[in-house]
Amino acid sequence: MFKKELRTQYKALRSQFTAEIIEDQSMAIANRLLSLDIWEATYFHLFLTIEEQKEVDTEFVLQILAGKDREIVVSKSHFDTLEMTHYLLTDNTKFKKSDYNIYEPVDGIEVPTAKIDVVFVPLLAYDVRGNRVGYGKGYYDVFLSKCKEDVIKIGLSFFEPEPEITDVLPTDIRLDYCVTPTTVYSFRSPSS
Repeated sequence: MFKKELRTQYKALRSQFTAEIIEDQSMAIANRLLSLDIWEATYFHLFLTIEEQKEVDTEFVLQILAGKDREIVVSKSHFDTLEMTHYLLTDNTKFKKSDYNIYEPVDGIEVPTAKIDVVFVPLLAYDVRGNRVGYGKGYYDVFLSKCKEDVIKIGLSFFEPEPEITDVLPTDIRLDYCVTPTTVYSFRSPSS
């Protein structure tokens, strides 16, 4: 299926979710994440939930990371360049809602992309090979292309994978894992 069709389909599916369903499913996803062998890493990049898009609520992942005393990195998007600046989340981090209803840090301690070990990736849909469909701007593909080669890319989804995304581009960056409320899908080759 083409990305445009998948975007429409999954936005419609998510629009039917109540706040209670999102909370329950998001908590299940966070609990399922605990089975991954990632927790020795130091720098974790976390997207902040866009409630209006009925995304996975990452507050539960944030609580796990804080409980494990890991460094949490959040981003500010630059709409003119499609790039992001990454900041360390601290008690002093101030947030402002962007024009796209995304809470973003105003400023803070900047973290170089090369330091990030694990990235939790927002998505609308993904396929059995780890290709993902986002909102279509390409922010995460640009960001992930600048990360170190062994960065671990983890999608968070309420849904199971599609058989195939038809129009994958050479610049699209595949996920290593996608975590749903019931399953951890791995897209890594056995040697990685």
